[in-house]
Amino acid sequence: MIKGYILQNWALVLVLLAFAISLFVTVFLDKKTIRRMYISIVAIFLLSICVYAEFYIAALNEYREVRIALMAIRYSATPFITAMVIYTLTKKVRWFIFIPAIILAILNIISTFTGIVFMVTEDYVFVRGPLGYLPFIVVGLYSVFLIYMLFIRSNKRVMEIVPIVFLALTLASGVIFPFVFGSDFSNIFCTTIGIALFAYYEFSLLSLAKKDSLTGLLNRQAYFSDVTHDRSSITALVSIDMNGLKVINDTLGHAAGDEALVTLALCFMRALRRRQSAYRIGGDEFIILCRRNTEEEVKELIERINKYINDTKYSCSIGYSYSSDGNLAIEDMLKESDKMMYNEKEKYYKDTGKDRRQR
Repeated sequence: MIKGYILQNWALVLVLLAFAISLFVTVFLDKKTIRRMYISIVAIFLLSICVYAEFYIAALNEYREVRIALMAIRYSATPFITAMVIYTLTKKVRWFIFIPAIILAILNIISTFTGIVFMVTEDYVFVRGPLGYLPFIVVGLYSVFLIYMLFIRSNKRVMEIVPIVFLALTLASGVIFPFVFGSDFSNIFCTTIGIALFAYYEFSLLSLAKKDSLTGLLNRQAYFSDVTHDRSSITALVSIDMNGLKVINDTLGHAAGDEALVTLALCFMRALRRRQSAYRIGGDEFIILCRRNTEEEVKELIERINKYINDTKYSCSIGYSYSSDGNLAIEDMLKESDKMMYNEKEKYYKDTGKDRRQR
């Protein structure tokens, strides 16, 4: 049995081992994310053992109760792993994401006695219950939610869209292929999701040189590189500066300050549309470059940013510069947008009565 597992899952074992080693030597991910990825790796490995054992027993036409228990674990583990991927890859997603998976696990346990989701007859024949397609529906909804969250929290650039599309195709195969190829696909599901996660992680490493490790926005180096590329297409530059970060760092600690910056970055990414890129160029300083945008589109962008930030406990000052023909020098656009931004910041401190030195 061990020999059979190794022959069938050796590729998966190697991928998961390479993934674990890469995480061990990585330097850009926070410890919480690395820990969650390790949990995902272990969960995928254990599920692969469960799947192999289930199909091994099914081929024997014996141990009906053990097979039913293993099926309950498999049907419960698949949505749990998908939820764990969401919990790992998307920032600020809470533990509530596991509630559908927990409910499904309870139904699977009940099904071992009632057959409400699945059952194995006395003749060892698998039969779907009234809720037999529910596990696929839950995994499908999780997958759609994951891709949606990754997309809206991206910078909408090719280097980020490609791994998201790759992950989407992989997750779609996990939902669709069981109906195309039957139960045989279960034998390669773990390998499929393991490769997908490892590939997504490697894509993230490749984009590291252009991304800010804390916020996920493009970094200062990417900004200086991008302003020299197709210069005439840059029609607007938006300057953003957080209000009160120093107070947060001094009173609540730098972890709270980091949390504030991550929250703001998510607001910016949600607000971005086509041909708009956000950069973190300093501690609490951000810039958005808009290419071939009209001034109305830029104003709508700022309105969306303010709307999303107003739903948080933080605030920002925003200014912009617009050049309809793209001929205004970047340095001049930056000075103009910074001037508007600092005027708004002065107004903020005047209206709130807060100390200007505590910026």
